[in-house]
Amino acid sequence: MSFHDYRDLEVWQKAMLVAKQIYLLSEGFPPLERYGLTSQMRRAAVSIPANIAEGWGRRYTAEFIQFLRYANGSRTELETLLMIGVEINLTHREAVQPILEELQTLGKQINNLERSLQRKKNSP
Repeated sequence: MSFHDYRDLEVWQKAMLVAKQIYLLSEGFPPLERYGLTSQMRRAAVSIPANIAEGWGRRYTAEFIQFLRYANGSRTELETLLMIGVEINLTHREAVQPILEELQTLGKQINNLERSLQRKKNSP
């Protein structure tokens, strides 16, 4: 399968969906959190598809792999921030659970893409 653009990648599309979900979820957070957890969650969520796109744009497999690793780091950061949001009663587990499940799937997709690129990079 050939991809002509990063927007064709299912992993990027899913990351965009998660970013949208985070913006919608955090709209209900109190104004006091605007520069705290709300901002941190949004930055982490946006960073996932942004790093996938930037890595694609670098045009070198090794750099794409590195940016996928950044995306995965932002993904795990976002998981943690969501759990903190539940712990401090900014949101409910029921609201966060579907997003956490999406993030788990997204992590598997990122890791699979990274492995695929690593094989491509290592093949003669």
